Amino acid sequence: MFERLVKYLDSVRERDPAPRSRWEILLYPGVWALAFHRVAHWLFKGNLFFLARMVNHFSRFLTAIDIHPGARIGKNFFIDHGFTVIGETAEIGDNVTIYQCVTLGGTNPTNGKAGKRHPTLEDNVIIGSGAQIIGPITIGERARVGANAVVTDDVPEGATMIGLKARSTLVPAETWMREFIPYGTPCDEPCEPTGQRIEMLEAQLAELKAQLDALQSAGGEDVTVSKRSGTDS
Repeated sequence: MFERLVKYLDSVRERDPAPRSRWEILLYPGVWALAFHRVAHWLFKGNLFFLARMVNHFSRFLTAIDIHPGARIGKNFFIDHGFTVIGETAEIGDNVTIYQCVTLGGTNPTNGKAGKRHPTLEDNVIIGSGAQIIGPITIGERARVGANAVVTDDVPEGATMIGLKARSTLVPAETWMREFIPYGTPCDEPCEPTGQRIEMLEAQLAELKAQLDALQSAGGEDVTVSKRSGTDS
C-alpha cells in the first residue's frame, strides 16, 4: 500500500511542477478527495449508501470537491486545486488530470430511469479549468478539453476540444504523442480564431481611417479653393 501511495504521489509530481516534495503533495485537496472517495465508493458498493454519503459530504466540506460515491475512478487520478463536481455514473480511467472548477455532469433521462447519465473519461485525458462535460458521452483516450469548454458530444481519441459549444481542433502528431500536456490545450498560438478576426478588423479600421483622412484633406482643399476664388472676384 505504501508503495502504491508513493507511485501515486510521484505521478502527481510529474504533472505539477509546484510541489517540492511528496509531503507537500499530501496536503493537496485533490489527493484527500480521492482518498475519501475510495472509502465512500467501497461503502457504496456494499450498499451502505448513507455511510457513503456521510463520507462524501465530509470530504466535500474539507476539500470543496464533490465526488459522488458511485463514480468509478481509475489509477493516478489527479484533481489540481479543487471545486470540481463528479456525478454518480461518471467513469474515469487511468492517469486522468482535471483542473479546477470542472463539472462531470449528468443529463435528465428521458425514459424516467437513472441509468448512465454522466461522462466517461478514458485513459490519459486532461480537462482544463472551468470545463463542463455533460451527459453520458465518452472522452476518448489522450483527448484534451480546453478551459471553459462545454462538451456534450463524444470526443474522439487524441482530439482537443475548445470553445462553446466545444469543437475539435487539429493537433500536430508530435504534440499528440507527448505523455502529458499541462492544462489540456497544446496550442503554441491562441486556439480560438479571434486573433485572425481582430487582425482583419484592425486592417479594416486602418483602411477606413485612411479614407477618412483623405476625405478630410479633400474637403480642406475645396474650402481653400473657394476662399481663393472669392478673393479673386
